[in-house]
Amino acid sequence: MLNFPKSTEFDKRIPKQKFYENMNITANLKRIFVEQIKGISWTNKIAASTINVADGQEVHEIEVFEIALTDNNLDEAVLLQIDREIPYHIVYVLSYDGKYQAWIGYKEKSISGNNSFKVSTYYHTDWLSKDKLQDTLKIVGITLDSVYENFVKQVAGDRLQSDNSEDLKVLVEKDNRRKEIEKQISVLRAKIRKEKQLNRQMEMNEEVKRLKREVDDLC
Repeated sequence: MLNFPKSTEFDKRIPKQKFYENMNITANLKRIFVEQIKGISWTNKIAASTINVADGQEVHEIEVFEIALTDNNLDEAVLLQIDREIPYHIVYVLSYDGKYQAWIGYKEKSISGNNSFKVSTYYHTDWLSKDKLQDTLKIVGITLDSVYENFVKQVAGDRLQSDNSEDLKVLVEKDNRRKEIEKQISVLRAKIRKEKQLNRQMEMNEEVKRLKREVDDLC
């Protein structure tokens, strides 16, 4: 479905039951797999053996999974479960009603060192036409590390843009901090609307201004 080299095509259907049968997952997560997903296909494998890029230090394969949905919503816990089970980096393409959405997690090796990964943040595009999704996701880089980093930046869009040559980990950490601050600002503004004492309103407004300056400093 993506405009990737034919050598990367894999086209293998994966029964969704594989991700919840005989595994220690909650009944609620199993219900989400059953109710929200029509099917899962492993459409591409990007590796040094399938495309003219060098193996990476951290990234050795990038899989592309297409997930057909029953509606235009998928609980993020599903992607987290799949990422936990598969020790490779994954690009997800969600499909529903002729539209497509790309998702990717910032996935790095766990400090346990047992070939497991942790995902700290997921990024996704808007719902797009097939052509626009193909224009968004392109294989860019000479190593699998750089191909993966570019996928994350392409999917994240403006959230991970920087004028500085900061590495991806730093950009993700800044974005996570920005989201935390914006949540704090939202909570404070709700409190200000309810607060009757003027001095408390002024104190909280000052805190909002301070937090907004911190967001600006992160840009």
